[in-house]
Amino acid sequence: MDLRIFTEPQQGADYDTLLRVARATEDLGFDAFFRSDHYVSMGSGDGLPGPTDAWITLAGLARETRRIRLGTLMTAGTFRLPGVLAIQVAQVDQMSGGRIELGLGAGWFEEEHTAYGIPFPKEKFGRLEEQLAIVTGLWKTEVGKTFSYEGEFYRLTDSPALPKPAQDRIPVLIGGHGASRTPRLAARYADEFNVPFASLEESELQFGRVRAAAEAAGRAADDLVYSNALVVCVGKDDAEVARRAAAIGRDVDELKANGLAGSPAEVVDKLGRYAAIGSSRVYLQVLDLDDLDHLELISAQVQGRLG
Repeated sequence: MDLRIFTEPQQGADYDTLLRVARATEDLGFDAFFRSDHYVSMGSGDGLPGPTDAWITLAGLARETRRIRLGTLMTAGTFRLPGVLAIQVAQVDQMSGGRIELGLGAGWFEEEHTAYGIPFPKEKFGRLEEQLAIVTGLWKTEVGKTFSYEGEFYRLTDSPALPKPAQDRIPVLIGGHGASRTPRLAARYADEFNVPFASLEESELQFGRVRAAAEAAGRAADDLVYSNALVVCVGKDDAEVARRAAAIGRDVDELKANGLAGSPAEVVDKLGRYAAIGSSRVYLQVLDLDDLDHLELISAQVQGRLG
C-alpha cells in the first residue's frame, strides 16, 4: 500500500512550513505530498498566518523536491476556469519533471467563496463534468492542432491547447460519496478514485459502485486506483497518542473509530482492513504540521511494516 501525506494548509500554515513537511515526506520515503485547496479555515482555528494557494504552493515544491508525487485533494472547480487550470497544471508538471497529479472536485465550501469574492454557482456538478472534459481534452490535443468545446457552461474556440505536461498523461483523481453521478464521472475520466473520511463499509460500497460504473462504460474496473483519505494520529504509547490527539483538538476514541489512530500496530492492522476491500493507497491527513516526529514514527513503524 502507498502512503501519501495530505495537508490542510488553510488551517494555518505558510509556504515554509509546507516546504518542511514536503521535504520530510520525501526524506522519509513516503510516496507523495498532497494538499487541500481552500482559502478559509474550518472549525474554531484562526487560520493564521492565512491561506496559501494550492497551485502556487505546488509550483514552489516542484522545484524544491526531486522524487515525491505532488497534487491536490481536491482542486475546487469553482476557483479556476478550466482552460487556465489546464495551463497551470501542465506548467507545474513541467516544473516538477512529470510528478503532478490533479484531484478535481466541484467545490463546496460557500463561506470561502463569499469571503474572497468567488462566484458560487448553484449548478456545480455539471460544471465539473465540463471542466474534466476540457482539461483532459486540452492535454490530449496533438501539438499543431486546436481544441474547441461547446458546453452549457464553457465554450472554447480554436484553442492552441498549449502548453503540454511533461507526462504523457497527468493522473486525474475524482472522489466523493455520490451514488450515481460521481461513479459515472470517475469511470469516464479518473485514473484514481478516492473516498474521503469514510468507514470500511462505506468505502467498500463506493468502490463497488465505481467498479460497476467502469465496467458499464466498457472499462476494466482494475484500470483505476482505489484510495482513501483518513486522519492519522499515531503514538508509540497511549500517552503519545493522547498528546497528539489533544494537539489537533480531537478525541482519541473518535479518531480510532473514524481515522487511523493508536499504536503503530493498531494502524497497520486497520490499513490492512482497508487493503482487503481494495484500497491500495491512503492519504494520511496530517493536521499538526509542526510535529515532524509524527511523520518519522509513521515512516519507521507503520510504513516499514507494510512492506
